[in-house]
Amino acid sequence: MSTKQTTLSAGRPSAAKNKAATLASLADTPATKRVNFDLPAEEHTKLKIYAARQGKTVKELLTEYVAQLTND
Repeated sequence: MSTKQTTLSAGRPSAAKNKAATLASLADTPATKRVNFDLPAEEHTKLKIYAARQGKTVKELLTEYVAQLTND
């Protein structure tokens, strides 16, 4: 029986490894950021209906809107 103790740690084992290049770093797409905010249920329903009538998802609709913003 061994007296050597090991320490356990929480987290992803793969996160501890320092990889030279990941698939994300090799991609030609820019880094992304998640946007999350609360809407009243009624406003959310209106947004979903509007997006559906446009034949788009809420994500597509909002992404297009943000892309149209100027840098004033």
